[in-house]
Amino acid sequence: MPTLQIGRKEIAYELRRSATASERRITVTPGHVEVLALTSDNEDDVAGFLDRKREWLFNTVRDMERIVGNRHSVPRFITGSKIPFRGRNLSLTVRRTDAERVIITYRNGFTVDLPFWVDGNADRLVATELKLWLKQRARIDVAGILSDYKQRIGFIPRSIRVASLSGGWGAIGPEGNILINWELILAPKRVLEYVVIHELAHLRYRSHGRAFWALVGKIMPDYAEAKRWLEVNQSKISASFLEVN
Repeated sequence: MPTLQIGRKEIAYELRRSATASERRITVTPGHVEVLALTSDNEDDVAGFLDRKREWLFNTVRDMERIVGNRHSVPRFITGSKIPFRGRNLSLTVRRTDAERVIITYRNGFTVDLPFWVDGNADRLVATELKLWLKQRARIDVAGILSDYKQRIGFIPRSIRVASLSGGWGAIGPEGNILINWELILAPKRVLEYVVIHELAHLRYRSHGRAFWALVGKIMPDYAEAKRWLEVNQSKISASFLEVN
């Protein structure tokens, strides 16, 4: 593994080349530094890039070592933490990069790339960005569910909006506007689907009578399983883990 000497400190790094990357990138995680280079880069190109990033890399590695050394006082949003999403607790990786903005990627887990200007404890920033990402994913999922079912049910709401709801998982206004609690993104997707269908059925029947449940069953024959899951686990569906004092 190649190394970079900065003063008395020797920093080992993994060099990876990418044919699809448009720019060079450095990411720093506990105990590991990765340098992403272009396939066209020669050794001088990589050396020049690292030389320009010497101060940032030294400070970032030092900060990461300090965080790891004080894990008893480290906040929740660090590499190895768990983030609930669609009924599963998925691993979180927090990296320091030389990018200019926070970047969140998801692939069987969450990776949060923090930009160069973030100093010290980034707990609040990570929590804020994850909350925004989860809300946006909830909006995407709800829109997809509505798109899947609107042709089959033959009626659609005036609007359907994803928001924070303190009094339930879904609500419908007198003019047919539907609200869905964004925290349902933490539950299995089938549960979110059930709540959307539940509110859609209220466009036809406002009460929970026999005709209402017959319509829900017609739209989603296996709704009882999702309904039961929500009844049993509703106290666990909370985004309070994203609150940072």
